[in-house]
Amino acid sequence: MPGMGRLYPEIEPYDHGMLDVGDGNRVHWETCGNPHGKPALVLHGGPGSGCTPYFRRLFDPAAYRIVLLDQRGCGRSTPHASAYETDMSVNTTDRIIADLELLRRHLGIGRWLVWGVSWGSVLGLRYAQTHPAVVTELVLTGVTTGSDPEVALLTRGLGRLFPEAFERFVGGVPAGERGGDLAAAYNRLIESPDPAVRARAARAWTDWETAIIPAPARSVERFEDPVFRLGFARTVTHYWGNGHFLDAGGEGVVLRDAHLLKGIPGTLVQGSLDLGNLLGIVWRLHHAWPGSELVMIDEVGHDAGAPRVAEALVAATDKYAGR
Repeated sequence: MPGMGRLYPEIEPYDHGMLDVGDGNRVHWETCGNPHGKPALVLHGGPGSGCTPYFRRLFDPAAYRIVLLDQRGCGRSTPHASAYETDMSVNTTDRIIADLELLRRHLGIGRWLVWGVSWGSVLGLRYAQTHPAVVTELVLTGVTTGSDPEVALLTRGLGRLFPEAFERFVGGVPAGERGGDLAAAYNRLIESPDPAVRARAARAWTDWETAIIPAPARSVERFEDPVFRLGFARTVTHYWGNGHFLDAGGEGVVLRDAHLLKGIPGTLVQGSLDLGNLLGIVWRLHHAWPGSELVMIDEVGHDAGAPRVAEALVAATDKYAGR
């Protein structure tokens, strides 16, 4: 049974490696828990956040073979997005999905449960829609679908709730671009050959992300690491400024294709104060996905680490452990 706070005890990987996925990229992976257990894949958020040891503790290590990977350009994968010379044109949703399939075959896994948070929920949903035969269940939290309206909400719509922070955020891009796609505008700055321009843009971007959590300024520890900050901001703006490399017109391809998830059980764990809920996406996804369960956690925002969210996530993985 889980220990304090409903999390399982800390564990270390029993195996790890770097997988050559092509395009000059090598993806870091690790496996934890029971080598003969039910396979489970962990998809981190961002895009560009990388995995953390916390994710290992959401699964019973006696029941699960837990697979974590750092997606292209982040964490321990190489090359890192913070390096100016890293080619971001080969960091796309379809390529990451191909990486997941390459890793699955590399590890000799037939089917696996897929766990995802935030951007990882977009990736997990699209992976299950395009490769349904290899996904046994989905457990998702901080649920998003990568649609254009969601990006518009997070980059401009929330400006009404956080006007002072938004004024600073918009002020970080050239005057002629302030009425357009802010993610794309910031991505252009972060792709500048001038390191000072890149650094200022990454700082402004993560300041805005902090403001809309909402959290006190400069209080997110990982954003205070300049290498993480630049790589994260570059990757997020690359995806958000390009429609997540999905057919994101209207409601978006993930919500449109929710019916393809029929037959795959899933649990959606969502904080009631997650500002992404303003568009009703998680509700619409749940109602369009036969066999899904929606667990709302009161007085919690977009936070997979909140104790009651963790408890619900562990309850979901425990429920699916015996299937």
